[in-house]
Amino acid sequence: MPPAAPPPHLLSVVIPARDEEGLIGPTVEHLHLELKLRGVPHEIVVVDDGSTDRTWELLESLRARIPELAPVRNLGAHGFGRAVVHGLDHSRGDAVAIFMADASDDARDVVVYWEKLREGWDCVFGSRFIKGGGTIDYPWPKLTLNRLFNTFIRVLFNLPFNDTTNAFKAYRRHVIDGCRPLIAPHFNLTVELPLKAVVRGYTWTVVPITWRNRRAGEAKLKIKEMGSRYLFICLYVWLEKYFSRGDYRRPSPKA
Repeated sequence: MPPAAPPPHLLSVVIPARDEEGLIGPTVEHLHLELKLRGVPHEIVVVDDGSTDRTWELLESLRARIPELAPVRNLGAHGFGRAVVHGLDHSRGDAVAIFMADASDDARDVVVYWEKLREGWDCVFGSRFIKGGGTIDYPWPKLTLNRLFNTFIRVLFNLPFNDTTNAFKAYRRHVIDGCRPLIAPHFNLTVELPLKAVVRGYTWTVVPITWRNRRAGEAKLKIKEMGSRYLFICLYVWLEKYFSRGDYRRPSPKA
């Protein structure tokens, strides 16, 4: 168990979204209902990352019914990582969870993340590949590449965690701030943030989660475009781990 730490008071769920008119409504409504029923104080920060469909229009309509919804537009350069950072910059919570707009993540797992953060952990990582976790309709080519790359990360960092590339994770605010600057503009942010948190000495725990493939719309992750970007971020953080002499590690807690 980590040292006792003040529990967080507000959970910001950051959801990057681009052309998600078919799913963003049910995703936000289901997430909000689950968090409300479980008594989790929250805000939902959906970042419209340059959508050309009705995503923003639907978000504005939802905001009239869900006061916890705080949609923002990323008017700068686009990309998954840039959208997440934009959402982090516009969120108010002292805890943050990154959630996918396509409803592939389970809202019930967000509640588990919140409970673990309140126990005192700095980070909560979900794994689909441990006992209690699972996937539904995962395309086998992507699954194969996922397992190979996560094994590469485990060996490179000597890390006992097998689902680093999954975006769905939760952090206390001071972890986000302690990992800046976040430089990954695309899906490689999903690797940069947890690896930096581990390398910089923040406490973390792993819980089983479930994932299902999107039921509408088009997947945004293009594996053939991301390979070198993932590798770059891994080597970037690996260099910090072994050659920075601890310059970026979190300060030791005062006795």
